[in-house]
Amino acid sequence: MQNKLIKIIEAVLLSASRPLSIDEIESLFEEETSRDDIKRAIKEIELQCEHRGIELKKVSSGYRLQVRQDLSSYIAKLWREKPKILSKATLETLSLIAYRQPITRGEIEDIRGVTIGTQLIRGLMERGWIKVVGHRDVPGKPSLYSTTKEFLDYFGLQHLRELPNLPELPDTKSIEMELPWDEKENDQDDSPEVLTSP
Repeated sequence: MQNKLIKIIEAVLLSASRPLSIDEIESLFEEETSRDDIKRAIKEIELQCEHRGIELKKVSSGYRLQVRQDLSSYIAKLWREKPKILSKATLETLSLIAYRQPITRGEIEDIRGVTIGTQLIRGLMERGWIKVVGHRDVPGKPSLYSTTKEFLDYFGLQHLRELPNLPELPDTKSIEMELPWDEKENDQDDSPEVLTSP
């Protein structure tokens, strides 16, 4: 029975157009198949895929079978239409929402120093990567944006804590110490030293 269960779950995961949770997989079977049996079958599929071109990946919404990342360049050659590349503005905005959520559009604009087009936010919402989770209790009640499970699924993550750590910014005082300063002092006054031109 376990071998048949493995084949069924593998077929279901291959056929699904999205990740499937344990609950969704369990709902496909009658009472004779326990949750533990399903978990064991999933573990076995994962082990069987270790030396194959596909892998079983656990993401936020559940499990999916996918091509191994190191083989994706070969698979990409099969598709004539190239995937849309996200603009720098889109990536910056999405990153700010992911790392600072919940966050308002105004806060994103303050950090980026530029206005964000409505189309950019709408595009991220249409992809299902961000959603409105409330409103900031300030005049105008601006929307608060957060990422979604679809965002995690797309980027192959189970939790936000799996996002890569942001590089630490150096201490500004240590930067000042490393800058070349003009050692000539002005005899006329006590004006501060001036940074020399490179």
